[in-house]
Amino acid sequence: MSGFVSKDEVFIDVDVSTREEVLEFISKEAVRLGVANDEATVLDAFNQRESEGATGLQGGFAIPHAQSDAISKSAVIVVKPKQPIDWETLDGNPVTVAIALLCPSGEAGKGHLRLLSQLAVMLMRPKFCDTVRNAEDASHIAEAINSCFDGECE
Repeated sequence: MSGFVSKDEVFIDVDVSTREEVLEFISKEAVRLGVANDEATVLDAFNQRESEGATGLQGGFAIPHAQSDAISKSAVIVVKPKQPIDWETLDGNPVTVAIALLCPSGEAGKGHLRLLSQLAVMLMRPKFCDTVRNAEDASHIAEAINSCFDGECE
């Protein structure tokens, strides 16, 4: 999966202040990047998933994910807001990094679960988390994620 995430899919210092604004931003960028063809439908998919249980984890991370016919290819979009975001999380702390997973409906199941599982494993690695949290360059975050997808995670 080398090169799965490009620096163009990583956004740093995004001016958003709520979980909803983060999801709106991701949905809009998914369309701009050619990952999806309908912003509202993608946002609905994110909101549907959030209504089933928040995707906030711990250590400042969230993994919002959406499956939809409006999504044409699997992608990961990373958002680091300018300020921490209130988001229901396992540790009660705000989110400082959202790593969003977008999958076409046809890939629901195996592909979606495999990517979600890989992201969850990445977030159990302190060095990976520190790299993403502290990175100020989109290419460094993309490289860290791609390395983990390639089995070279530290």
